[in-house]
Amino acid sequence: MSKFSEKDVLSALGKVMDSERGGDLVSLGMISGLAIKDGHVAFAIEVDPQRGPQLEPLRKAAELAVHSIPGVLTVSAVLTAERAPQQGHGHNHGHDHGHGHGHGHAPEAPLLPEVKAIIAVSSGKGGVGKSTTAVNLALSFKAMGLSVGMFDADVFGPSQPRLLGVADAKPVSPNGDRLEPVEAYGIKVMSIGFLVPEDSPLVWRGPMVMGALEQLLRDVNWGKLDVLVVDMPPGTGDTQLTMTQKVPLTGAVVVSTPQDIALLDARKGLNMFRKVDVPVLGIIENMSVYHCPNCGHEAHIFGHGGAKAEAAKLSADFLGELPLDIEIRTTSDEGKPITASQPDGIHAKAYRAIAEKIWDKAELLLKGRKGPKIVMS
Repeated sequence: MSKFSEKDVLSALGKVMDSERGGDLVSLGMISGLAIKDGHVAFAIEVDPQRGPQLEPLRKAAELAVHSIPGVLTVSAVLTAERAPQQGHGHNHGHDHGHGHGHGHAPEAPLLPEVKAIIAVSSGKGGVGKSTTAVNLALSFKAMGLSVGMFDADVFGPSQPRLLGVADAKPVSPNGDRLEPVEAYGIKVMSIGFLVPEDSPLVWRGPMVMGALEQLLRDVNWGKLDVLVVDMPPGTGDTQLTMTQKVPLTGAVVVSTPQDIALLDARKGLNMFRKVDVPVLGIIENMSVYHCPNCGHEAHIFGHGGAKAEAAKLSADFLGELPLDIEIRTTSDEGKPITASQPDGIHAKAYRAIAEKIWDKAELLLKGRKGPKIVMS
């Protein structure tokens, strides 16, 4: 593979002109969030909100310009209207320039038309085991005979490549148009973690994040799937809310630990989904009980039963409990999720039981309507 640098990318973008403003994208200070990894390039083009819908040709021209560099495999350019661009020199790596709203290019075809069900796995806060739960649910769906995809929507902390043992994978684009998802344990996987260095965190604003996520969903050859599991970013901020509005979710699952502070955040997450009319399939209590591997003693380190009680208060289904167990952690760290590495074990059976409940509810929702509902506000 030919080597290329950030300088090469900026040189190519310096030849792309914004005719209305009379300058190139680089000298006008319109390029931000530039990231390069293993032949994959991602960046944002900052535009005036009022011009955004008309600038799809400019975005395409920028992608083509970078694609012409020897060694470039894929290019993801996102229009962001966070601020009106100002005259300047050089490029910007995602520093904050104020506030504003607006999207990039005009609406396109529906997202994921060949995916039967899209299930979001979310948490109101980080550190509750959301991503580990998401990957083991996805593998449980696979064990049930379903065709499964995993979309890692946690842009700032993508963990699915490592959890699935494919952190070094490099997505390919045979025709230079759409990316082929990475395959792991029989499921299709896509994550921003494949496209940017693991030790180089992105510094992107909300519109840039959403644009990148939407483009990854649209420009990946997912094919026909029974279910796509979306590992959502933790929290209930603008990115999460926009994701629920843009992606035709069939339903959402909320992961929490039994402790009060986590339950408070879980409540916020559940209410967020209800606000945008996304059905909540239920709540999972993770780290419910600790089994000592030496003596077998059980300890409720974070309390017990809190999520079940909270589900009852909120009129949501309680999907089940998952333990705090070193085997779940070590298999995850090794890229060998416990549902795949120990499919007949007690933990795999617990994940499978929850996955079966989720799928039963999702199928009922799908039978009750022609397709997933997209709610825009």
